[in-house]
Amino acid sequence: MGNIVAIVGRPNVGKSTFFNRMIGERKSIVDNVSGVTRDRQYGTTEWNGKTFNVVDTGGFVKNSNDIFEKAIRSQVRIAMDEATAIIFMVDVTTGITDLDEEVTRMLRRTKKHVFLAVNKVDNHSRLLAANEFWSLGFEETFFLSSITGSGTGEILDAVCEVIEEDPEIEEKIPKFAVLGQPNAGKSSLVNALLGEDRNIVTEIAGTTRDSTHSRYTKYDKDFFLIDTAGLRKKDKVHEDLEFYSVMRAIRALEEADVCLLVIDAVAGVEAQDMKIISLAQKRNKGLVLLINKWDLIKKETNSARDLENDIRERIAPFNDVDILFISALEKQRIFKAIEKGLEVYENRQRTISTSVLNEWLEEATNRLNPPSHRGKLISIKYMTQVRTYYPAFALFCNYPTHIRDSYKLYLENQLRRSFNFTGVPISLFFRKK
Repeated sequence: MGNIVAIVGRPNVGKSTFFNRMIGERKSIVDNVSGVTRDRQYGTTEWNGKTFNVVDTGGFVKNSNDIFEKAIRSQVRIAMDEATAIIFMVDVTTGITDLDEEVTRMLRRTKKHVFLAVNKVDNHSRLLAANEFWSLGFEETFFLSSITGSGTGEILDAVCEVIEEDPEIEEKIPKFAVLGQPNAGKSSLVNALLGEDRNIVTEIAGTTRDSTHSRYTKYDKDFFLIDTAGLRKKDKVHEDLEFYSVMRAIRALEEADVCLLVIDAVAGVEAQDMKIISLAQKRNKGLVLLINKWDLIKKETNSARDLENDIRERIAPFNDVDILFISALEKQRIFKAIEKGLEVYENRQRTISTSVLNEWLEEATNRLNPPSHRGKLISIKYMTQVRTYYPAFALFCNYPTHIRDSYKLYLENQLRRSFNFTGVPISLFFRKK
């Protein structure tokens, strides 16, 4: 759900190694030189049946004039402010430093759950030395080794105890998250959709701070808009606006069925937009791309088509997405955006009977047979839809591990073409028959 666990601490204590272990992949760069992690990394981990987001922050360096270290300090504060729980990592080989004490003083001011992780405890002598960290005063202190993995299970058990699933809105109606960079015009879009007639809007207390759920019931439509407007109202957010807004986007995205990503037509698709698209795909959310401020663009022949083709190339292979050119200010095509969002919601709920799927499978495999593996013919015999909250399918064959990615993409594209899964990530699982 929308829970975020932030890993904080001074440089070179092993935060990135621990982050990579939590998410199960080498995503953060690991090096013995301090300050390697400057860009924040986001990942998802599952433990004890609970899924939560993990943020790997840069190392905290007090009173530094280095521009990167200043940004790291500020982003640590933001992570502390936004996180559900905080893992404060220290290094047993160096003992308690003045920087550790500085972070400790910061963390004592937060009401969030803080877990002290004493890292690099991988032998008996270090285990004895680690006891000095109890003097920092954290009740929940854990001794572990990020490299070997010893002790990581215990701290994850403790984190899961304070992680709670976000309460669901009881009524099963679509939930749309309006996402985008601060100047893309998403607040204007929300205001244009809701209008001034406030009797059609029911405010529901959001489970996350500064996030509101507005119920829209105009024109025989019924859905929730999850709005994360007001990003610039935080005094402490300046150059860290991208990091802060991605933190908020994670929360809104997790709650939503469909993400309406608002992109500034003047600025074009930027790195943060690509990050949100990637998050939506990984979390199997529906997606509609709204190119806003189209009224400001000087119209030329094929300008919209060229921009659309460029966007589809950038987001490939998941490019079966609706792209609309809108103007929230002029209210151009904003209701078309809602129509597309509702269509994507229906696509995400779509179920296909097993008999229809297997007829389709026979036609698709006859049209293009799976490539053989080392002279062995691959045969896909059976297919069924998996019962889950997004479209997922299990295919049974004789050599499931030898299905090439190109053939998987072929089957996915054929599925989309036959059953209309526009705007929705789908998953294919190959199993031994």
